[in-house]
Amino acid sequence: MRITLISDAWHPQINGIVTALVELTRALTRLGHTVTVITPEPFRTWPCPGYPDVRLAFLCGHRLRPLIDASQPDAIHLMTEGPVGFAARRYCRHRRWPYTSSFHSHFPEYLKLRAGIPLPVSYGYLRWFHRKSERVLVGTASLAEQLARKGFRRLATWPLGVDTEQFRPQGKEGIVAPRPVFMYLGRIAVEKAVEDFLRLDLPGSKVVIGDGPQRPELETRYPEARFLGYRRDQDLARCLAAADVLVFPSRTDTFGLAMLEALACGVPVAAYPVQGPRDIIRDARVGRLHTDLRRAALDALNLDPEECRRYALDWSWEASARRFVDRLALLQPTRSG
Repeated sequence: MRITLISDAWHPQINGIVTALVELTRALTRLGHTVTVITPEPFRTWPCPGYPDVRLAFLCGHRLRPLIDASQPDAIHLMTEGPVGFAARRYCRHRRWPYTSSFHSHFPEYLKLRAGIPLPVSYGYLRWFHRKSERVLVGTASLAEQLARKGFRRLATWPLGVDTEQFRPQGKEGIVAPRPVFMYLGRIAVEKAVEDFLRLDLPGSKVVIGDGPQRPELETRYPEARFLGYRRDQDLARCLAAADVLVFPSRTDTFGLAMLEALACGVPVAAYPVQGPRDIIRDARVGRLHTDLRRAALDALNLDPEECRRYALDWSWEASARRFVDRLALLQPTRSG
């Protein structure tokens, strides 16, 4: 099958959507599919306010349409709801092509925190964006239930996966610091509640991997924590495997790939009992969920790394890709209109 994926999120961004797009493409290719990924890369872009590494390709439709045609798609999937996704949606509607889309992030909550945009405005746009999709793919059943209450329709679950060859137990040499090492991995921004982690009274060391607009402020306020910036590929896996507990303080993530990556490395997870963590940490042997994040982090120290690894092995990208294909909407055999 020829599958065309449309995304506003792409390198140099480092986030869950980009990771999912890269890993999904690899898994689909291994399964024998031909995948075309269309991102903002070939278009003129402008930096997103507050996130300069996020590039927005406004008014890209006239250059996007021939790229979609050249891919000769059997199925089209819109990964994001930004300008590129909007232009692709418009073209699919013009051609009367069916398409699917996915809901990855609580952008309305992020926009309210960052810019004060009311939730009804943002959710109104997202409902409009997804309302003609044949299926709206979401990572968890709880997110599907939440969106259904907000008026979204034709929802289908599509759990993501983890690369268990890259993310694997490797010993603790990757981080030289007093033990135990409690780690945060992800974007350093207000919506991720990183400060909830940094202000915990914990023994040992706190390590932060990632970057974002809140990093300068938090580095100044919490000089005892180690901020390592972005890490990629094997370097990221090595650092993550060196942690004793991954602390995941976000209350707004719809999934949370960092938790799966930690578990694959044999690192237990501590998080709040909210959507995302509740859907991934379904076994008390691999993580602790509690409204008291300090208690969750300390309790997680006693969990068995081998149980964490075994649990993560069930979340393969191949299984995720097969489920993704099952949910796609096929175009008509004749694509000429």
